[in-house]
Amino acid sequence: MLDAAQAPPATSHCRRTLDGMARARIDDSLGGDAVAAVLAGSADRPALATAVRFLLQVLADTSPGHSVEVRVPPFGAVQAVEGPRHTRGTPPNVVELDAETFVAIATGSLAWDDAASAGRVQASGARSDLSALFPLEY
Repeated sequence: MLDAAQAPPATSHCRRTLDGMARARIDDSLGGDAVAAVLAGSADRPALATAVRFLLQVLADTSPGHSVEVRVPPFGAVQAVEGPRHTRGTPPNVVELDAETFVAIATGSLAWDDAASAGRVQASGARSDLSALFPLEY
């Protein structure tokens, strides 16, 4: 058991993950720098991971809900979009993309429809068309 000195602070800067664990928020400045590095083509793997997690955080903040699970393996996943809450098993609405595609769509460098028609977006379910949510403002 953690003593008070080891326990993470309970702040509003944490968001619950899909498994109920609290995750610290990525600072806007750090996240923005990581996104800029990815867009410039100079990001290493840790910067790409930070950019993806930051943009997933922005997506979850701007489109809160639990009806669509957005997955960007191996870096992260969030539930977003208002609607019926998913609680068990495979979600009925799933979107999965690789990291580079997600960053490009989230920043407006690539249109959702272009990525989907090129097979770079795997989406299933009636609520899985997220084109209206992008680009994100971060």
